[in-house]
Amino acid sequence: MSTPARPVHPLQNKTRGSAKRYEEAKQWMPGGVTANIKYFDPYPIFMESASGAYLYDVDGNDYIDYNLCYGALMLGHGNPQILEAVQKQFEQMGTPVLGTPHELELEMAKRLVELVPGVESVRFTNSGLEATMFALRLARAWSGKKKVAKFEGHYHGGYDQVLLNVRIRERKQGMPPYVCADSMGVSEEIRKQTVVLPFNDWATTEQILNQEVCSIGAVILEPVQAGFIPPDLDFLKNLREYTHHYGIPLIFDEVKTGFRVGLSGAQGRYGVTPDLTALGKVLGGGFPVGAVGGRREMMELASPLRSGDILSGERNQEGGSTLFHSGTYNGHPMILTAGLKTIQALEEKGAYQSVEDATMRLQKEMEMILKRNGFCGQAVGVGTIFNLVFSNKPVREAQDVLDSERTLRRKLDNFLLEKGIYIKPLNRFSLSSVHGPEAIAETLTRFEAGVKQLKKG
Repeated sequence: MSTPARPVHPLQNKTRGSAKRYEEAKQWMPGGVTANIKYFDPYPIFMESASGAYLYDVDGNDYIDYNLCYGALMLGHGNPQILEAVQKQFEQMGTPVLGTPHELELEMAKRLVELVPGVESVRFTNSGLEATMFALRLARAWSGKKKVAKFEGHYHGGYDQVLLNVRIRERKQGMPPYVCADSMGVSEEIRKQTVVLPFNDWATTEQILNQEVCSIGAVILEPVQAGFIPPDLDFLKNLREYTHHYGIPLIFDEVKTGFRVGLSGAQGRYGVTPDLTALGKVLGGGFPVGAVGGRREMMELASPLRSGDILSGERNQEGGSTLFHSGTYNGHPMILTAGLKTIQALEEKGAYQSVEDATMRLQKEMEMILKRNGFCGQAVGVGTIFNLVFSNKPVREAQDVLDSERTLRRKLDNFLLEKGIYIKPLNRFSLSSVHGPEAIAETLTRFEAGVKQLKKG
């Protein structure tokens, strides 16, 4: 008896150019990609250009883009205001970068202090990863304690201290998560210095914190898990009250949610203020950026006025110690130009709200299409981000996503890619200011075609 032929993936007939390039890429880069997140089966699609809400691949196919560089492009692709501002800044400076202080650093710092409730002082970094790493160093220096508490299913960047329990593992309700590394090379010492908590489960979280309260130097979380699972307000308030009472710095990782759930972030939306905030993505207007802001007395630990610059060997006559933070491209003027233009555009009357309204409409319409075709699915999200979860149970934490029909969701995503909706399988949807009525209408037409294909099996 002959072996049945393997089914052809929906994408393969229309993306032969990507398939060819991927085969070549594997010869020169591990797995054919420069970041693991860029890979998906059967191969990642190679894009050639973009405009507005659309991406165009090397085979000439168009896609309505809901990945938006994992949420970074709040104004869509090729925003003319950003392009013009960056070009003008380049011409004024006469060089891509100065390597010195620049007035745009001051301007952006002021804007963040005005907008984000928990920010009194600011340092810039080159990525959200660097921002969370610096925030953790600040927090542990302030508290004088070593351990870090993070939440199950929360991602804060690809470095050792937080590469634990990002992947969701099955556990019984009310049971504490077992601390597991999600990458080779993470030492046992790091695992021992990390406490893992369950999101939106205050009873279990408090129990774990009580056991470790004398050794925890920082608590970090995504206030909206993975950018789309909203917090229970009581949970967030209890966590804030607990950490404040015991003097544990609380860090909000708002890399995903900054400017996407409101111009003041999740902390502004929910009225809960952390000690430190990490920002990125939207803040750069499409360029790599990060920032840490927080209580002035904490941020001042990084001031070179305390003990000078360790790299030059200079030391302040007053002595003392400083928390090291540096980076050649921190506060890059070209990037801050793009970021300031993005904020300015979102502050125009009704600008941000129109993106959130479009997101809510898309969520409701997608749910109706799924229901019409016999599927039990819900669009879970906050602000301008959401995700599709095939389940009829409320989604309150990572475990609820694990218990959903993820295989069904992955199949749908493959059909959506084939129909011209770009989203990395199983990832969240992000909208931008250029996802207007026409783009939404076209999306729903393509989405229903994908759902009907899924229904056929």
